Amino acid sequence: MKVIVAVVSDLVTDQRVHKASQVLHEQGHEVLLVGRKMKASQVLEPRDYKTYRVVLPFEKGPLFYMSYNIWLFFFLLRHRFDAVLSNDLDTLLASYSATKIKGGQLVYDSHEYFVGVPEIQKRKMVKWVWSTIEQFIFPKLNNVYTVNQSIASMYTHQYHIPVKVVRNVPFKLENFKQEEVVIPQWDGEQKLLIFQGAGINIDRGIEEAIEAMQYLEGYLLLIIGGGDVFGNLQSLCEKFGVSHKVTLLPKMSALKLRSYTMKAALGLSLDKPTNDNYKFSLPNKIFDYTHAGVPVLTSDVIEVATIVRKYQVGLCLESHDPKHIATKIEEAFSDEARYQLWKQNTQNVANECNWQEDSKVIKDIFSKFA
Repeated sequence: MKVIVAVVSDLVTDQRVHKASQVLHEQGHEVLLVGRKMKASQVLEPRDYKTYRVVLPFEKGPLFYMSYNIWLFFFLLRHRFDAVLSNDLDTLLASYSATKIKGGQLVYDSHEYFVGVPEIQKRKMVKWVWSTIEQFIFPKLNNVYTVNQSIASMYTHQYHIPVKVVRNVPFKLENFKQEEVVIPQWDGEQKLLIFQGAGINIDRGIEEAIEAMQYLEGYLLLIIGGGDVFGNLQSLCEKFGVSHKVTLLPKMSALKLRSYTMKAALGLSLDKPTNDNYKFSLPNKIFDYTHAGVPVLTSDVIEVATIVRKYQVGLCLESHDPKHIATKIEEAFSDEARYQLWKQNTQNVANECNWQEDSKVIKDIFSKFA
């Protein structure tokens, strides 16, 4: 089949859509992944399948989402396809409309509980628009999967349709060759804490992590990624007088990122349960850390805490108070035997929670169409 995969990201760092596209390519389908190109976008390296990035006059806000959906709708009308894989609610309207007109199968991948994201909770009109689109289309969908069981259950309860689960887990890499990387300000003796993510936004706990560094000595916090608050982090470091304890690096490829992650002693995932999306989230960074052999310190949200406690790979917070975070970081290293057990247990996560296993859901869905 010819499958068009649609997403609003610039494709470079969106590992979920890359892995899904690669799975479809390896199944024998002709894949075209479409997204956007922004002024700050990195070069997109060649892939096994075709890609296309559009440049639009707007890069954010309502005009961007409107212009992208209009462009995507007409793009789909002009191109032949047998199936469309729509990623997240911000591509669903165009994808649904085009498949209704032209025919073809529609598969929907919800990367998060979209109407629960914190950025729209106080913007009533914006939330109403997205909720209206979702409520109109979602009950009509036949092939849906999302990132964890909590969100799948919420959608099934709300719309009375089955929703499958494909988690944000990395490939299990055998014999990974670690690159030599240089981490500014790290002397090799400090315990290296890592906080990574392409979407470091509000309520992700990064501000509290930086503030916590005031109470820690002998540690360096490495932050890698981007997002809505990423540009404010340097000034925040200066505010708390911890610039010498925090290193900021921009987004990078997944393979290069893993080389940095493997240097860390503890991985941080501190989403605050201030909204339904984060309350039921299962960030891919949890699996990026554990696949790299790194124990974790996480917030006590349902899906994340289940992984941490089931596999015994770290600790969960009781609160997001910066002093408490600092105390928990020190606690993580207070028992060497326990810490080494956590490191050993990360291998169990890699063996059981990996893309080779979870991607079978995608293969099964598209096998039905073929």
